[in-house]
Amino acid sequence: MTGTFCDIDSTHGKFRAWVTTPANGSGPGLVLLPEIFGLNDFMRETATRYAEEGYVCFVPDMFWRLQTGTALGYAAVDEALELRARFDVEQGLTDIAQVVESLRSHPAHAGKLGAIGYCMGGMLALRAAADQQLDCAVSYYGTGIDRYMDEVAKVSCPMIFHVGDSDDKIPASSRAALADAVAENSQLSMHTYAGCGHSFVSPSRPSYNKPATMMAYSRTLAVLRTQMGPSYDLSALWEKHTEYEFGSRDVDATMATMVAEPYVNHVPTLTGGVGHAHLKHFYTHHFVNSNPPDTRLIPVSRTVGVDRLVDEMIFCFTHTCEIPWMLPGVEPSGKYVEIPLIAVVNFRGEKLYHEHIYWDQASVLVQIGKLDASSLPVAGISTAHKLLDETLPSNELMGTSWHPENP
Repeated sequence: MTGTFCDIDSTHGKFRAWVTTPANGSGPGLVLLPEIFGLNDFMRETATRYAEEGYVCFVPDMFWRLQTGTALGYAAVDEALELRARFDVEQGLTDIAQVVESLRSHPAHAGKLGAIGYCMGGMLALRAAADQQLDCAVSYYGTGIDRYMDEVAKVSCPMIFHVGDSDDKIPASSRAALADAVAENSQLSMHTYAGCGHSFVSPSRPSYNKPATMMAYSRTLAVLRTQMGPSYDLSALWEKHTEYEFGSRDVDATMATMVAEPYVNHVPTLTGGVGHAHLKHFYTHHFVNSNPPDTRLIPVSRTVGVDRLVDEMIFCFTHTCEIPWMLPGVEPSGKYVEIPLIAVVNFRGEKLYHEHIYWDQASVLVQIGKLDASSLPVAGISTAHKLLDETLPSNELMGTSWHPENP
């Protein structure tokens, strides 16, 4: 985690905020409002991640009037609750206004400014969005939000609320009331996550739910990018990456398009790498220099979202060498292969963060003669042909159970 502290002036003295900045030196501003555990590792890691996305982040010490430098582990529940019981929300809002002012004048800040809050901070994010001039706001499972339901109507900037449907800190009645209030304000939206309890986006807590965290993160980025930027050409970034992989076959250049600790997962074979050193070794010895000379990609479709890109393509090659990432340990068959392939590529800012790559391994094995399709419900090269020509026959694997005269 990279960052530094800065001092913020208040009418009652100075307090500190943890600051992270983008690699390019400037960007829109984000105030990250912490849980009752203060400036702990989760909040600092979160600030680092949003700095990678292009934002200048301030994480204020919200309990400074009670004690300075609160950074509690999640086992210190009693201490955190005691601080929360003594915390004055109205004074906290005054402090947030000072944080916003300080962030706006920070030399790295350029453009607009928003806020994201977690737990107690999720409630404060609502209050700040209602009371202050923010460009957008996000609330994660805001505890105590039911006491400020009338503030929802006052929010004039785009704001989203993330809530677990099993959150024991936010009763079902409060979740329902929030949903009703959000529905009355066209600037707002609320997302409820099935099976998720409180603090479901914190990796070191038992309630952590990774799929819901990923969905919530993408939704959060959507409102940040739409309202504040920065925007990136994900297609161009991906094309540069694949040119280094399959064109110039330059491992160092490939790695330079990725974040410091990326990962790649080829789902059917569980090949790839996690982290820079592991992935560079994989690229060097088992991927970039291990594809047959005639390898080519036929683009079929591309879908670009706020933080990820989905490429649908046909991967073509002649099996003249071992392909460790796709056919590990399989001797070259000399057979020609065409296989539909999907790449789901996630970005952090202007760098690739991870790739999830999918294809039908059974079809590959059929095409190289390692799997007999005559007695199994699998297809060979026809899977690629059908993708390009929808008029080719369907349902042939169903045999006599398929009656085209009565579909």
